Amino acid sequence: MPRKISYGLDYDEDYDDYDDYDYNIDIEENGEAEKKAETIRRGIWNCPICTYDNDDFMTACDICGVMHNPLINSGTPSNNQTADFDNVKTSQVPSSFNKKNSNPDVKSSAEKLGNSSSLVLKCKQDSLVESNSKNVAVNMEASRKILASMPKKKHDNVNETSNPKSSTVTIQSIEERLDSSLTLPKVRDSVHEINPSSNKESKPQNLASNFNNIALNARSGSNKAKGASLHKSYKPEKWMLPQQDGDTLTQLNLAIVGHVDSGKSTLSGRLLHLLGRISKKEMHKNEKEAKIQGKGSFAYAWALDESAEERERGITMTVAVAYFDSKRYRVVVLDSPGHKDFVPNMISGATQADAAILVIDASLGSFEAGIDSNKGQTREHAQLVRSFGVDQVIVAVNKMDAVAYSKDRFDLIKDRLGTFLRSCGFKDSCISWIPLSAMDNQNLVAAPSDVRLKSWYHGSYLLDAIDSFQPPARDFSKPLVMPICDVIKSASLGQLSACGKLEAGALRTGTKVLVMPSAAMGTVRSLERDSEACAIARTGDNVAVTLQGIDGTNVMAGGVLCHPDFLVAVAKHLELKVLVLDVTTPILIGSQLEFHIHHAKEAGNVVRILSVLDPKTGKAIKKSPRCLTAKQTAVLEVVLHGSVCVEEFSKCRGLGRVFLRSSGRTIAVGIVSRIIEEQK
Repeated sequence: MPRKISYGLDYDEDYDDYDDYDYNIDIEENGEAEKKAETIRRGIWNCPICTYDNDDFMTACDICGVMHNPLINSGTPSNNQTADFDNVKTSQVPSSFNKKNSNPDVKSSAEKLGNSSSLVLKCKQDSLVESNSKNVAVNMEASRKILASMPKKKHDNVNETSNPKSSTVTIQSIEERLDSSLTLPKVRDSVHEINPSSNKESKPQNLASNFNNIALNARSGSNKAKGASLHKSYKPEKWMLPQQDGDTLTQLNLAIVGHVDSGKSTLSGRLLHLLGRISKKEMHKNEKEAKIQGKGSFAYAWALDESAEERERGITMTVAVAYFDSKRYRVVVLDSPGHKDFVPNMISGATQADAAILVIDASLGSFEAGIDSNKGQTREHAQLVRSFGVDQVIVAVNKMDAVAYSKDRFDLIKDRLGTFLRSCGFKDSCISWIPLSAMDNQNLVAAPSDVRLKSWYHGSYLLDAIDSFQPPARDFSKPLVMPICDVIKSASLGQLSACGKLEAGALRTGTKVLVMPSAAMGTVRSLERDSEACAIARTGDNVAVTLQGIDGTNVMAGGVLCHPDFLVAVAKHLELKVLVLDVTTPILIGSQLEFHIHHAKEAGNVVRILSVLDPKTGKAIKKSPRCLTAKQTAVLEVVLHGSVCVEEFSKCRGLGRVFLRSSGRTIAVGIVSRIIEEQK
């Protein structure tokens, strides 16, 4: 019930209106009451609210907590109570309240109250304080709550002999009595009374109801806590589970990474061509155009590098996506740029990877340039791929034809690079080493035919090694989360498509989705996978989702599609656990950086360095260090200039991995350990 505060009882100024009212209670000077038409038991007072018969020594009703005037030692309610409760149903008050008094010599109850107050106070004070102190304290609190709920109301009957100056009694004066000590209050000429509302819906409050309210608040609080654990209350529908569909191939997102000019796009294009994903007509067109520009060797690469700028510069600038099927997997190829200027694009695209192929240029000097700690992208790409959560990798030692398929060269590369990969956290059992030549089609989809290679190499070929990957773990028990990698808008068709990998959940036509951080609602119109319509997309699938019923300005790369009832967090103040890479400049408080998370990028600052951790135990070994140097593991806080969609790593790995860059280099990789301040 809302609290209603009365600033005083509202009396009419003309007291003559109440001349015809007579009181039915005649209090003699000896304190005894006359016999009434209705028999009232001596030693009992009747509560005017709940009609419960209370013992005389009770200062407040044992049921509803309404205060009883402790100064009147009579089983008959006083005239003051009668004036207050005349509008209450007669079933709730003694019938004697409705009869007129036949004795004209009755003195005002206020006068009698004044005459008898000192005597009653002396007789009752000690016994009441000793026997009822606890009961008084509890019931005074209940009475205060009743007072707070009472609306202002005009009294229909007021004793004409009452003092007008003392007739107005405020809630404040009563609360002063309730807040005073447990001894009985000083008797005043003014009548302190509680005026119950005449509203039939108002109910008496008691101590039990107060405890019920507390219990209810506790339950409601636990419900809120339960609502915060979103994933616990989510139950996927049957169609979301993979066995409900007839698919036999598991999708594998395969990132192709490595140093610039190591042959990543050529390897990808040749593999697609050999598997029939590039037609002869298209391949002939690419060869012709490449020769015209004097770049005949780029024909296979141009199957993926389709933009004019990429072809002119001869490098991949954005992540190209292609598809092929192996014996076990439906493979999504993520051909990543190798140039240092486009590492942010590589992070945005390759973060979707389940496994990776690290392409190495075996030619003299090229491998050494890629592994260089200052300028080489081989090291940086390997570290980034591991931070994506990828633990299975194929090291494709390309251009073996340039070194005459030398076993010694291959072993040298395996030794040097193997040591570094182990330092990144890759296990030897999860690394496959494949010597090959993309241009000569050696060891790609079949065993090598060149004698120089097959004379000493007897291992798997590339496609076979891809099939040897362990299937990626998929969690189908969580609600929809799909980071948006790219947005395709068609003004002519009026279509809007969001592209990305489902980190959790499932989608189908007609599904309602929420786009964060704009919190705009949309409906799935259609789904496409590998440029073909599909009925259902599940966790791990890389799809294009065409939306309807949503403004295109609310959908952008770096956003997230999520379940309408299970929103992802939006924040810019985060706590991170990071591994500092091979940096020459230490990380200081206040350092500016580029913050990368899934497909979002935002500028930010380091605002606090909490501790340096032991890399083996994870325990803090130094609190509040002044700076962080190379290869240190630490906990720090960052504040971004703009908000991003984010989750703690323990809740959603896809939204909890972060990468920190500065001056064109990746300086640290890590996870979100805590969201310090979430945006509303």
